[in-house]
Amino acid sequence: QVQLVESGGGLVQAGGSLRLSCAASGRTISNYAMGWFRQAPGKEREFVAVISWSGGSTNYPDFVKGRFTISRDGAKNLVYLQMDSLKPEDTAVYFCAAERTLSRNFMPTDPNKYDYWGQGTQVTVSS
Repeated sequence: QVQLVESGGGLVQAGGSLRLSCAASGRTISNYAMGWFRQAPGKEREFVAVISWSGGSTNYPDFVKGRFTISRDGAKNLVYLQMDSLKPEDTAVYFCAAERTLSRNFMPTDPNKYDYWGQGTQVTVSS
């Protein structure tokens, strides 16, 4: 079992930056694809970023591409989401997710593909 705990959320003005962290425990996540998702009130959970188990590949939806960066630190069992040029529409609860894989190319964008989730951290961007 993998336990995930997100941190780093908060209130920021539009144009500002935040860095979210996802701390994993229970086992190493070195062979897990790691994703970030977000959910705003009244909306479905949506894909924000994913990184392969090796850290060599990443993927983002167009609406965050160039603004958000996902990375991982295998030694510390941590995953990060650097968020720059934040917009009010980025306001949501952000979730970290993990899925074990044997494929270096496995980077799911569908939240149903992930077995492990954190509790989420609130990000609020004011205009």
